Amino acid sequence: MQTSLNVADVEPTTHRIADEGEAIDAARRFAALIAPGAAARDRERRLPFEEVEQYSATGLWALNVPREYGGPGVSCATLGAVFGIVAEADPSIAQIPKNHFYALDVLALTGTEAQKEFFFREVLLGKRIGQAASERGTKHAMDIKTRLVRTQGGLRLSGRKFYTTGVLFAHWIAVNAIDDDGRFVQVFVPRESPGVEVIDDWTGFGQKTTASGTTELRDVPVEPEHVVPLQAAYERPTLAGPVSQFLHAWIDAGMARGAIAETIAFVNTKSRPWPDSGLARASEDPYVIQAVGDLKIRLFAAEAALDRAAMRLDLTGEVPSEDEVAAASVDVACAKVLTTELAILAANKLFELSGASATSEGYNLDRHWRNARTHTLHDPVRWKYNLVGDYYLNSVHPRRHNYV
Repeated sequence: MQTSLNVADVEPTTHRIADEGEAIDAARRFAALIAPGAAARDRERRLPFEEVEQYSATGLWALNVPREYGGPGVSCATLGAVFGIVAEADPSIAQIPKNHFYALDVLALTGTEAQKEFFFREVLLGKRIGQAASERGTKHAMDIKTRLVRTQGGLRLSGRKFYTTGVLFAHWIAVNAIDDDGRFVQVFVPRESPGVEVIDDWTGFGQKTTASGTTELRDVPVEPEHVVPLQAAYERPTLAGPVSQFLHAWIDAGMARGAIAETIAFVNTKSRPWPDSGLARASEDPYVIQAVGDLKIRLFAAEAALDRAAMRLDLTGEVPSEDEVAAASVDVACAKVLTTELAILAANKLFELSGASATSEGYNLDRHWRNARTHTLHDPVRWKYNLVGDYYLNSVHPRRHNYV
């Protein structure tokens, strides 16, 4: 069905984040606000329109607007930490703005000064960007049929997109398309443009409230100044790809944190000890203690890998070399392997350590596994092992592409 809320009717209001410390504090306050309702939102598949408004009003959606355009221009370390904090509270809400940040990264890399001034100002005023990139029924994720064509009446955009996370909540849609010259472009389209239809048909068993369904584009009129080169962001060495994957990894790390915290709380308050143990409390079981210790050690390792990747990204210059981008991509891939596997492991261990009562539908704890299993499919981790191995063994640089 199509949403009844017209986001264009909502007047954006947003706070201006001043520095990195304020960003972390704002993320923690927002996470505390949304955490209590996460299970109910997932169970009822209640789309978080109100929560997204509250999220963008914090100013956190403008974190990667450069300082020269009035934004805080925070480090990758801070941006990733914000994603992890929000994902621990509700990973669906954490995922919604992810490609908003990617669209802004592409804009910063390839947009004109006029385009940057306009769209960065829009974001600072509270406008949100959703992305329509992937399509169903094509050969692979980077094979798209959406076209931007020149007509006597101006530019027109047509295509059918799926996995359009964030579009239901957006004021602008960043559409990946191919132009008349056969090049990838990022087309900014107002959410309420004629010919745009956003369909709430996302049926994934996890990340239920991201509303990652279909966006139809039928002969949509496009302003020439709203077309940004996308292919140019990958024809030269840039950090667009590594930063995008870095944020996905932080969402997975936040999921792992949430599952581990849920495990500890359940074992301490609800689980019963195994009769053969002779113990009074499940939390005294040496096997449970060992397993929780193992999860925490893996979490510390994953977070250390993310910190290493963040340091690499933040120390890379504005015009990075091939070697710098390759090294950053490899560090991010290492972190992605650890966070992917931990998110799924922690969600499994939640039930193993908590016991049969944890499977009660009333607790809705299975959302942790469903969310982790769904989100970690964004980029197959099996290829990360290959990427890292080929880099260290054969000095092969990772491929650059616009799959986000």
